[in-house]
Amino acid sequence: MAFEGLSEKLNGIFKKLRGKGRVSEKDVAAAMREIRMALLEADVNFKVARDFCAATSELCKGQDVLESLTPAQMIVKIVNSQLTELMGGGEAKLEMASRPPTVVMLAGLQGAGKTTNGAKLAGYFGKQGKRPLLVACDVYRPAAIRQLQVVGEQLGVPVFEQGQGKPAEIAKAAVEHAARHGNNMVFIDTAGRLHIDETLMRELRDIQSAVNPTEILLAIDAMTGQDAVTTAAAFNEQLGITGVLLTKLDGDARGGAALSVRAVTGKPIKFVGTGEKLDQLEPFHPDRMASRILGMGDVLTLIEKAEAAQDAKKAAEMEKKLRQGRFTLTDFYDQMAQLKSMGSMQDIMGMMPGVDRRALKNAKFDERSMAKIEAIILSMTPEERENPSVLGSSRKRRIAAGSGARVEDINRLLKQFDMMRQMMKQMSSGKMPKFMKGF
Repeated sequence: MAFEGLSEKLNGIFKKLRGKGRVSEKDVAAAMREIRMALLEADVNFKVARDFCAATSELCKGQDVLESLTPAQMIVKIVNSQLTELMGGGEAKLEMASRPPTVVMLAGLQGAGKTTNGAKLAGYFGKQGKRPLLVACDVYRPAAIRQLQVVGEQLGVPVFEQGQGKPAEIAKAAVEHAARHGNNMVFIDTAGRLHIDETLMRELRDIQSAVNPTEILLAIDAMTGQDAVTTAAAFNEQLGITGVLLTKLDGDARGGAALSVRAVTGKPIKFVGTGEKLDQLEPFHPDRMASRILGMGDVLTLIEKAEAAQDAKKAAEMEKKLRQGRFTLTDFYDQMAQLKSMGSMQDIMGMMPGVDRRALKNAKFDERSMAKIEAIILSMTPEERENPSVLGSSRKRRIAAGSGARVEDINRLLKQFDMMRQMMKQMSSGKMPKFMKGF
């Protein structure tokens, strides 16, 4: 997970501060030196780290902080606020053209994940009710056009391509095509290089002149650290980018790019790629990211993921069933499927406040056990799922054979299900479940 090292170090620093009844200016200075070292180790730009600590230190040395009853908490609050400001302050939304189509040009070096994440972005806006069009302007990389067509097909987004033509002409023809066919957003996938060169920049400027894009988003690989910031500064100087799409934030990125790019270029991070799946892309919220770095969780993003996974009609049906005290294995299976669609258990737990990231890293979430439960339930007949009381020995043996499980596994599942059903029944009647009494 990104920021893991930085998060651990910052929490260690704050733990020491909390252990002191009073905090002096000397304590603040020592903490700031440690924070600066932690930021540098996380690959944050040296000037950015220095300026951040200087500004934060001044705020922390105020009389209101040092003489408060909880100075350590006040310092954490200030660091949280400063981190949020460093990354942009608030969410920077994609600008929409006053007259459609909105043209988004995607630029970046080869290997940054520009093609896949650009397609994810088109899919994201497709879910928002837009009619996106993907444009294949990377005419050099082998199979680049085919790659865009494959991900476009998986996302249900059409792809415009004219083979190995001139990128600027392809882009212009695509925008005209979009205007004629009602596509109100156009995402142009451009060619990348292993490093910045004048030929690449000239081609990008030609595309820019041909279509006058509403947004120029630079795809940056979060794994490249300081190189990412240098790349962003160079692209911004040549093209005047409007924002950044930060990719591979789910990997072992130290997080320096996310903390530096806004301060160095003045341009906000607008979206982040959080995984390999085509729905793993989300708007960048500086305040939520700051909270996650400081171990405060990210409840709002967790709620949004749950809402996106939840089918409104099914939710209403489930509420009705719970009120009537009916909860079946089919319902149990549906709830598991929705939980899985939110991402891995490790990702979900990582958004919970107060969760120790070190413990989470070593935690073993057996995703296979969920798959086994699914296989057992799917091996049952509709009648058995609706009324598990009919499951005798022979039926259990049949289900075990069909799901690759053991009869003991089926008995364990039924026991868990019965406990959950009893809890649901008690809660729907307004009673507190027995295991919660005394809390």
